[in-house]
Amino acid sequence: MIGWKLHEGNLGPDDIVAPDERLSWGKTASLGAQHVVAMFGATFVFPLLMGLNAQLAIMMSGIATICFLLIVKGKVPSYLGSSASFVGAVAAVRAQGGDSSTVTGAILVSGLVLALVGVAIHFLGSGIIHKVLPPVVTGAVVMLIGFNLATVVANVYWPQDQWVALIVMVFAIACAVGLRGFFGRISIFLALLFGTVLSWVLDRSFGMITSLNPATGKITDHFRVNWEGVTSAPWIGFPPHTSMVGGKEIVGWHTPSLSMAAILLVLPAVIALIAENTGHVKAVAEMTGTNLDGVMGKALAADGFGTVIASAVGGSPTTTYAENIGVMAATRVYSTAAYYVAALVAIIVGLSPKFGAVVAATPGGVLGGITVILYGMIGLLGAKIWKENDVDFGNPINLVPVAAGIVIAIGNTSLVLSKTFSLTGIAFGTIVAIAAYHMARALAPQHMKDSADGAILLVGGRDSQKEDQNVH
Repeated sequence: MIGWKLHEGNLGPDDIVAPDERLSWGKTASLGAQHVVAMFGATFVFPLLMGLNAQLAIMMSGIATICFLLIVKGKVPSYLGSSASFVGAVAAVRAQGGDSSTVTGAILVSGLVLALVGVAIHFLGSGIIHKVLPPVVTGAVVMLIGFNLATVVANVYWPQDQWVALIVMVFAIACAVGLRGFFGRISIFLALLFGTVLSWVLDRSFGMITSLNPATGKITDHFRVNWEGVTSAPWIGFPPHTSMVGGKEIVGWHTPSLSMAAILLVLPAVIALIAENTGHVKAVAEMTGTNLDGVMGKALAADGFGTVIASAVGGSPTTTYAENIGVMAATRVYSTAAYYVAALVAIIVGLSPKFGAVVAATPGGVLGGITVILYGMIGLLGAKIWKENDVDFGNPINLVPVAAGIVIAIGNTSLVLSKTFSLTGIAFGTIVAIAAYHMARALAPQHMKDSADGAILLVGGRDSQKEDQNVH
């Protein structure tokens, strides 16, 4: 769906901007910029961890997002960024001697499988989702996805400049509750600008800081704001073709190649994507007060399609992004127009190494202050799903399994299945929460099952069955 109703008048504290609405194009562009900032760090980093070209990944994420929005007809506002679920499997493929073509070939097959799963869910109906993912499990998946990101804040962003992170966090909170109307909605973006200026001022006033340097991964003396990469980057440039220089692979765009061994290593990541996407769509449904079960299958298929087209040219796998869901939670603006803006900016970034270097130069301390809020808000959306659906945690069926899954995910616990494959973090925690819940139901006496059965999933206080007819 392209074409939005203009949301007129001032935004009150309880007003929302629906997916089929938009603010003025100037304000929409600002919101789109927030989404670019939210997705950029992870979308840039995960390809690097997988040995793929980050510039290409950014560009393809924009193309995949546009395809996603068109497939779901604008009903699910979301951004498709680089997926972290494949990092471990890709490392295993490379450890066995696989090159980038082998990696992207396995990712492409995984995208096809995810798309087929989405098609199956679409035609079988959303009832199967309610059976497999009742509200107690759905809330747990949303929560563990958000809180799993806490280690990113604690280990990556916050240590780079703890005092800037703290000040930016306080500034963002103050803006979110103290500013009215549109400016209150873009508190994250304002905090980013404020934090960057603050970091520059501190550099000029006090000189270098001794902390974790993201460029080297070591504690060094360095400036908070480093523009060396910006000045050296060209304005326009397409990602190069993959080549071999001195026996070393310089990765760029390339065509995938298929290897059954690599496919078997990467394919289990689809389990994580199904759970991750389902949790994200449920989170969006909760925020917008709309039942989205009728488009759940389309959303899964759209993400699978996005992964296919991205990996077909050597890009990284995609997934709906929790970071951008956090931006929507903070702004209460769910307009898909902002996502189209973000997607177009990502495509431009993919064609402009200079602009990409600017965004990548955002100080780590600033990201620490912002992400500590965004990631926490994602996790608390899971608690909101529990509250809206009156989940009874006095019942062991609800309490024990999801408790185990959440702690496994937050602690980034791993289950090593072989030398080449393990389940970690979100994937492991999700599987435990789902499988252990259904095991508990199967073993529990009938009176526990009866008291554990809640209503059909309530979204925004409404019965999802009554809303289902409005989805199609």
